[in-house]
Amino acid sequence: MIKKDSVVTLSYSLKNKEGAELDQAGADQPLVYLHGKGQIIPGLETGLEGLNSGDKKDITVQPEDAYGSVNPSLVMEIERKHFPPDVDIQPGMQFTADMGEKQQIFTVLSVGDEQVKIDANHPLAGETLHFSIEILEVREATKEELDHGHAHTGNEHGH
Repeated sequence: MIKKDSVVTLSYSLKNKEGAELDQAGADQPLVYLHGKGQIIPGLETGLEGLNSGDKKDITVQPEDAYGSVNPSLVMEIERKHFPPDVDIQPGMQFTADMGEKQQIFTVLSVGDEQVKIDANHPLAGETLHFSIEILEVREATKEELDHGHAHTGNEHGH
């Protein structure tokens, strides 16, 4: 049963409220994570609590339990000169920038002659997320996994 410190292997399909698929992880490349450590969005983690291997469930996650609401102050205009001159900046492009301790993803909204409008909100901010999941395996985490703070899948090559 999925509880704190379980290693969970699952497949899923993620759709938005219009039914468009946003992401998926099939049984051939499943998601493996350490439950209760904040490695997946809170609303999904809560929805998986108590499930067992073989269980299937549809879970709807509201924005406040996923990537938050859209913050208008994170939409801004940057002078074009701050971008590499040899890059053809286009709407929809994403790039990262170091913001202190973490990397921030920015999405280009529009490009003018002098200004580039960007959005620093998470691409899924404001979205209600619809997951269809299947639990493939649940097991207790090893001491090493708990010490490292993540699941080991056998691909770590000496990690």
